[in-house]
Amino acid sequence: MKKSYVKDMTVGNPTKLLLVFMVPMIIGNVFQQLYNMVDSMIVGQVVGANALAAVGATGSLNFFFFSLCGGMSNGTGVVISQHFGAGNHDYVKKAIANAAYIMIVVGAVMGTLGFLLSRPMLTLLNTPDNVLDDAVLYMQIMCAGVLAVAMYNCISAILRAVGDSKTPLYFLIVASVLNIILDLLFVKTFGMGVAGAGIATIISQLLSGVGSIIFAICKNPYFKIEKSLMKPDFDIIWQCTRMGVPLAFQTSLISISCIALQSVVNTFGSVVMAAFTATSRIEQLVQQPYNSLGMAMSTYAGQNIGAGKIDRVRLGYRKGMMIMALFSLMMIPLAQFCGEAVMRMFVKEEEVIALGAQAFKITSWFYLFLGTVYVTRGLLNGAGDAVFAFANGVVEMLGRICLARPLTLIPAVGVWGVWLATALTWMIAGSFNASRYFQGKWKKIALKRQAAESAQEASQEEVKTFMAKESTVQ
Repeated sequence: MKKSYVKDMTVGNPTKLLLVFMVPMIIGNVFQQLYNMVDSMIVGQVVGANALAAVGATGSLNFFFFSLCGGMSNGTGVVISQHFGAGNHDYVKKAIANAAYIMIVVGAVMGTLGFLLSRPMLTLLNTPDNVLDDAVLYMQIMCAGVLAVAMYNCISAILRAVGDSKTPLYFLIVASVLNIILDLLFVKTFGMGVAGAGIATIISQLLSGVGSIIFAICKNPYFKIEKSLMKPDFDIIWQCTRMGVPLAFQTSLISISCIALQSVVNTFGSVVMAAFTATSRIEQLVQQPYNSLGMAMSTYAGQNIGAGKIDRVRLGYRKGMMIMALFSLMMIPLAQFCGEAVMRMFVKEEEVIALGAQAFKITSWFYLFLGTVYVTRGLLNGAGDAVFAFANGVVEMLGRICLARPLTLIPAVGVWGVWLATALTWMIAGSFNASRYFQGKWKKIALKRQAAESAQEASQEEVKTFMAKESTVQ
């Protein structure tokens, strides 16, 4: 079997493996964030701050609907990575085929719900009247394309599970360039406003998803699936769902907390909304190395747990935390001294720029906790710690919901409470995640699952042996 588009992470230097695996994902995730950043920059510069506020008002809601699809994709990726590490090649192929059935259903349901509930939900979040109609329009367009986003997320999670972090990158680069061209065409040339930005994003995501699938089928041996392996397998669907649902809840609960935070931001008016939108877009970009390292850790942990190499997982965690700490120390001075320059890429209004620049100074001191969240969460998710996945979502949700409004009511804090709530939530979640790792429950879960799978395989072999003997007797 050709191995050029897969990577076995159960052997070799952990630091090198994590770095080599995460670099293409960093580049890819940066390009993916360019979708949102280009939307925001072009909308803010061409249409104005109110339009930028409208796009930002939908961010947390769009994340909620997309996160449910993303959680199911990541759950499937965890299952595939563990069986890939164990060398169960036919199982990996069957899981890939069944992932398609899962994502079609989940994507269609989430897209429909998001489209129908966009106006009621945005109204519930206290979205100002002067931006409500644009926000509803943008969200409906994005939700109409949820299936395209789900398709790309699913194929990316599967490719990462078998060690290929490069293929999604190639198509994201092309899609990002296309997105910029379409944004300029639809928003600036055709004057389509926020609708043009949304349509450009969906078209770009659709093309990157389709391109990744076609390429994977042609080049990746695990996508050359025999017809007999393409039948719906409810045992596999259950395993992917059992792991995917907690991950989906994890991200959806986090998104609910972001929705609650957005509702607090909205009460301060369009100027604060615009500043919060811009800082959120930039921080999404800052988080991509953490996110990429976390995904690399998830694949690394999944494969090594599948291979039964628990000590190697612990070594990888230490190396991952060292990489994360180095990046965090590099980012702090940039956030402290370059905030205004970055904000000017999004808006022209001096009041918005000043707010955003000061916000960066507040949140950057907490980047080390943010990195701890991603690295530890990646390992525990890869280990299949479903209880943690749900608990992590609850912790982040309660952090933002319980902190945002009270902090803004303190006279000395005021509007800065919306950014401080996010930073403190990183600190709480990072501490919780690290505590869960050091408790060691993830090791027991991994060993228990391996024992169960070994027993199941032994039972299946006994049945095959018995049937073979019966056939011989007859």
